[in-house]
Amino acid sequence: MDAWFTDILVLLQDNRAELWEGLVLTLQLWAASGAAGLVLALGLALGATHGGPVLKRLVRVYSAAFRGTPLLVQMFLLYYGLSQFEWVRASVAWVVLEDAFYCGLMALTLNIAAYMAEDIRAGILAVPAGQQESARAFGMPSGTLLLRIVLPQALRIATPALGNEVVSLLKATALVSTITVFDLTGVARRLSTESYTTDALVVAGVVYGALTLLISAGVHFLERRRKSRAA
Repeated sequence: MDAWFTDILVLLQDNRAELWEGLVLTLQLWAASGAAGLVLALGLALGATHGGPVLKRLVRVYSAAFRGTPLLVQMFLLYYGLSQFEWVRASVAWVVLEDAFYCGLMALTLNIAAYMAEDIRAGILAVPAGQQESARAFGMPSGTLLLRIVLPQALRIATPALGNEVVSLLKATALVSTITVFDLTGVARRLSTESYTTDALVVAGVVYGALTLLISAGVHFLERRRKSRAA
């Protein structure tokens, strides 16, 4: 056991720069896709609850497509699938689609938005109808009603579910290593292949576990704060 710990320490010492770069890349993917996904999810949730019949149907199709298929398949289709079409390679979008990092970011964003949208939609539907009716009776415009009354409460209600999605998103970032992105998992896989051991993967697992605990603690703090304010 002592020898194994020594090997781990040597691994960290010799490859700390690569592992750090991989961790930074993982956090960048997580933060960027989480923020962009939340913005997109807000639009989808509002479309599902306040849109017309056509918009509601489109949102349902989007949700079914991204929630009903594996993220790995979506990532492969974006990175490997679209590149087979010449008109895609000739388009302006190819500047983004040829880069594995941005394809991974796009897949993560589109996928997490579908899950977050369902959580926010449920939060919107849980806002008491009486509050909205009272606001309308006082002549409050629909846009102001959404921004000041509905969405703040809906997001507070959805906080636990959104927190779970954020934790899942962190673990999902590991899939970008399958499309040649050297995030933390990608670096760990390469080091494990070179050393013929799983030591680097163990290190990566510990880091993911620590980050998950930190995120979960943050979500619990926000939830306790929400409950204390409500009380």
